[in-house]
Amino acid sequence: MKKLQLFIIFITLVVSTAGVLAQSGPPPFLQPINIYPTPSPTPFVKKTGSNIPITPTNSVELDSSNVVTDITSGSVIPGYSGILIETLDGRVIREYNADLTFNPASNVKVATAYAILKSHGPDYRFQTAVYTDGTIDYQNARLEGNLYISGRDPVFQSQNAVMIADALNKLGIREVNGNLVVTGKFTINQSNSPQTSARILLSTLDPAKRSASATRAWLEYLQTSGMAIQGIYSPGVSIFGETYVGIIPENAKLLFVHESIPLKEIVKLMMCYSNNFIAERLGNELGGAYMVASIVQRDIGVSYQEFYLQTSSGLGINRATPRAMMKLLRVFLKELESYGMTLADVMPVAGIDPGTLQNRFNDIYSIGSLVGKTGTLGNTDGGVSSLSGEMQTRNGGKLLFVIFNQRGSVHRFRNFQDSYIKQIQNEFGGPVTFAYSPMNSQKLAQSRIIFSNTVKN
Repeated sequence: MKKLQLFIIFITLVVSTAGVLAQSGPPPFLQPINIYPTPSPTPFVKKTGSNIPITPTNSVELDSSNVVTDITSGSVIPGYSGILIETLDGRVIREYNADLTFNPASNVKVATAYAILKSHGPDYRFQTAVYTDGTIDYQNARLEGNLYISGRDPVFQSQNAVMIADALNKLGIREVNGNLVVTGKFTINQSNSPQTSARILLSTLDPAKRSASATRAWLEYLQTSGMAIQGIYSPGVSIFGETYVGIIPENAKLLFVHESIPLKEIVKLMMCYSNNFIAERLGNELGGAYMVASIVQRDIGVSYQEFYLQTSSGLGINRATPRAMMKLLRVFLKELESYGMTLADVMPVAGIDPGTLQNRFNDIYSIGSLVGKTGTLGNTDGGVSSLSGEMQTRNGGKLLFVIFNQRGSVHRFRNFQDSYIKQIQNEFGGPVTFAYSPMNSQKLAQSRIIFSNTVKN
């Protein structure tokens, strides 16, 4: 019950601002995947046989110095599949089609997460800057001039907009006798349209126009951030002009900056819900999928034939070998260790964290023993399901794994992955839960306002 309550609080805080709490369907951070039109097969995808018994790889001898044991003899894998499982020190546990290319689906987000954290660092915060080209009439609490908003925060939501209204109120502004102008990369509530984002922002700033979901999001923010002890209040600013998408004029003055939650929390959110919008925005921050792939290719020492991306989210046609994915997991682990972090800090822990792994490996024996990233494409490449990450066993310690399944039933692939992982864990003495403090709503209420030193309060 406690876990359920935490999950409900978490969902309400993060996604209520998108106006979907009263709607049916999946939470907005857990997006349905639809690819249209269905891509045709590419030369990277080879024809598959199905129901192929797993046998030891010819390139690795099954001895105590190299492979722990042939633990899956007689198992049957569906579709066109690739598998690679290794110990932390590099010993091969299982290898099957490890050098063939597959569509990794949302396992691409592991690459995006690695690249953005390596480039920006885990404590980086996206800034949303607020400017004006006018003056403040303190007697009438009115800004005479335009209000400008510039930012690229991928998780900017309605409660953050109300925070901006609150900051404007603190500066003595309750009305704007001018227009609201946002820059082209500004987004709110995961809208891809800056024009739509500008209109949502204007209505959210104004308490008379504010939606019920935005109001709920603000109240939840007050509770989770601890600000509720100061009392419940509803900031607001009425804007008399229109909304536009434009640039910041040279004569504009900076009023303050809204800073997002730390990047590590954004990445964790993206990975738990496999959120495509966040992934694409983070990839764009680096220069797009090409740059994400280039960073990974360089750091793990593979060619584009082994690791190739068209998107930063995993939608569409992307390619990776299980061996390249394993190398990526290893460099990601090393990068995280340099920050004092683990994979559990940026990936969902199965059966504990909300999202795509919440209802997998959640039995009393397996819960919390796997940290991983899922991937699903219902139609592309004939159906794709992937799972990679880290599992923990009693006698074998931590094991890294990559499972790519393609050309078949996603449901069947997932069932195979679950039973396969459990079989491996049982062979090594059974699963062991990771020491882990679950993600909580307080971590997602760490956005803040930084006032300009030039502003007189």
